[in-house]
Amino acid sequence: MPSFAALEAAGALIGEIRVVTDEIFDPDDPKENNFVFRAANAIHIKTKPAVIRGALLFRTGERVSVRVIDETERVIRATTTVYEVSIRPTRYEDGVADIEVRTRDTWTLQPNLRFRREGGVNTGALSIKESNLLGTATTLGIERNSSIDRAGTLVQLSNDHLFDGWTHLGFERGTFDDGTSASYRVNRPFYALDTRWAASAGLSTFDRRDKVFEGGNVVGDYRHFQHVGEASLGYSKGLQGRWTQRHTAGINYQSDAYEIDPAKPPPTAPPVDRTLAGPYLRYEAIEDDFLPIMNRDLIQRPEYLEMGLHSTVQVGRSLAAFGATEQPWQVSASLTKGFRLHGSHQLLTSASAGGQYGSSSGDVRAYGTSVRYFAPQKGSFLLYLSGALDMVQSPNAADDLLLGGDTGMRGYPIRFQRGTRRALFTAEERYYTDFYPLRLFRVGYAAYIDVGRAWASQIPNTSPGWLADAGIGLRVLSARASFGNVLHLDLVFPLNKPDATVPAHQLVVKTGKTF
Repeated sequence: MPSFAALEAAGALIGEIRVVTDEIFDPDDPKENNFVFRAANAIHIKTKPAVIRGALLFRTGERVSVRVIDETERVIRATTTVYEVSIRPTRYEDGVADIEVRTRDTWTLQPNLRFRREGGVNTGALSIKESNLLGTATTLGIERNSSIDRAGTLVQLSNDHLFDGWTHLGFERGTFDDGTSASYRVNRPFYALDTRWAASAGLSTFDRRDKVFEGGNVVGDYRHFQHVGEASLGYSKGLQGRWTQRHTAGINYQSDAYEIDPAKPPPTAPPVDRTLAGPYLRYEAIEDDFLPIMNRDLIQRPEYLEMGLHSTVQVGRSLAAFGATEQPWQVSASLTKGFRLHGSHQLLTSASAGGQYGSSSGDVRAYGTSVRYFAPQKGSFLLYLSGALDMVQSPNAADDLLLGGDTGMRGYPIRFQRGTRRALFTAEERYYTDFYPLRLFRVGYAAYIDVGRAWASQIPNTSPGWLADAGIGLRVLSARASFGNVLHLDLVFPLNKPDATVPAHQLVVKTGKTF
């Protein structure tokens, strides 16, 4: 068969599109043809072909486009219910090409016992979630969890492929030992570079206790009530050349109220009740440049690094006519760009800025920048370097930046330092193995050094100065499960101990989405 590039050059039209959804394990592969894998296939309900068909960016009668087919594969691979995807021509005659789209499912029923230890604190969850209920891409789950701040139960129901195949409808309800939360959202996003319109509406609420940390200890406590609402409508002319530009208009609402419990230690500077509400405009520009690659943030799995320029600017105004108690301007901007360097090296950069100007309770400004550098070495070794600098200006001490075992410095207690300035640097040697135990997991190893500091807090730091730690770790990617988590198991040693609260070592156990 001709390649898609040759079909595009010949001006071929798309004929019949055949969608095939395969089981989790391939019975034609001797390594996957055993009783356990056959049983898993038997009790698993495959994704309905209509779900995959709804995610296709090409249609019968359109001209073959390599760019559109590549983007379709990228979009489908981002779907957690899919492990593999293959798009190929199967027949070409009289200028018409038939296409087969074949996917392989992941295991989507997730009974999960999660344990995490960071900064000397144990957290975890017990949950059961099905993210492809009856093969319809519906998520239904219930979780009992315990975090650094609270413990409770969370119920979730959502579907990402309703109506036109791209509309998300979601509901979430949480009941915790310090309050409750709820969220409702309907969203039709800009799902592809050539998408012409988007719309969304959402509402969320919570009441909870917020704690203020210093030196890993709670130094303040207050109850926080929040109501947030948002609605927006976006328009785009689609992909023009290498660029997509998007324009969005919307209205947002956020109300925050606080109560001080006389039985709890009050924060040094209690937050002030306020409501911000009003219209906003957002502009987004995206360059079509994505790099397919392996062994960066995942282990032996395809990835797509966004190398093109991606910028967003949003300007809004809070107005009394919308119920606001203050009327500041609200401005935010972000920029990301990737660079291809010598020897298949990649440099990913990002910057962001945001703020409120003209607020009666004081202006808030935040700035951040980060870099990530991937340097492949001999064999399956890779040197990973990262750095981040952040700054915040706010009259509210609760807006301070945190640094500790759960915020970048793996060898220290949680939220060990705080400040209006923060710097964090990491050097990590990674090894991505070919080890594929049980045809379920991918394995990697890491050795690293972290260096960081948070300073200039409104609350005097009890542990000032630079922090540094070194550690070694095991990484295990759950390759065949829809949640695709990476297990991190690390032994970390602080290289300096500002006070006696810092233990000689930390055992870190957690799960994440990346290496």
